[in-house]
Amino acid sequence: MPRPSLREQILRAGLPVMFRSGYHAASVRDICAAAAVPQGSFTNHFRSKEAFTIEVLNRYFDYLKGLGHEVLSDLTLTSRQRLERYLEVIPDKLERDRWMTGCLIGDFSLQASSHSNLLRKRLDAIFREWRALFASCIAAAQEAGEVSSDFDAEDLAEFMLTSWQGAILRMKVERSPAALERFKTVMFATVFRQPCASIRRRRRK
Repeated sequence: MPRPSLREQILRAGLPVMFRSGYHAASVRDICAAAAVPQGSFTNHFRSKEAFTIEVLNRYFDYLKGLGHEVLSDLTLTSRQRLERYLEVIPDKLERDRWMTGCLIGDFSLQASSHSNLLRKRLDAIFREWRALFASCIAAAQEAGEVSSDFDAEDLAEFMLTSWQGAILRMKVERSPAALERFKTVMFATVFRQPCASIRRRRRK
């Protein structure tokens, strides 16, 4: 009878280790200890720590995409309300870790992109796909006259995502949701401010 693969076990245990310790400090030994497997099992399933990290990132991003699709496709809300709702859902999850754990994608962008070209390319692809998810919702809000069309939806999505990552980093330093709340307040009072009624009427004509 074939032995069960330990690949899934290592990935499940390795993600929180990478989150807690960071890319450089999380060793293969730490990951295997958390998964309760011998180190040889790691090399049996992953070519390198880089390859393992990419799979962890893919798994984490799949979770974020699922969350994004769930919120941003909620037809009971307007497009602008969906964007606002997304910025409420994420803090609810960050609060569980007492504002100590941020975004793995943002963390690894700081920690690993200058040391690994393989990880840098994967992170760039992730950000592009993530941006497209927001851009689609922003474009729909612009079409409905809920958000100004002064800037391209892709540019607004890039600005939102980049600024949000900065707010999360500040949150980790402050150990408080204040930076996230400031970001949301300023974002929806300026960038995503609703155009006046006369402008919305002209755009619908």
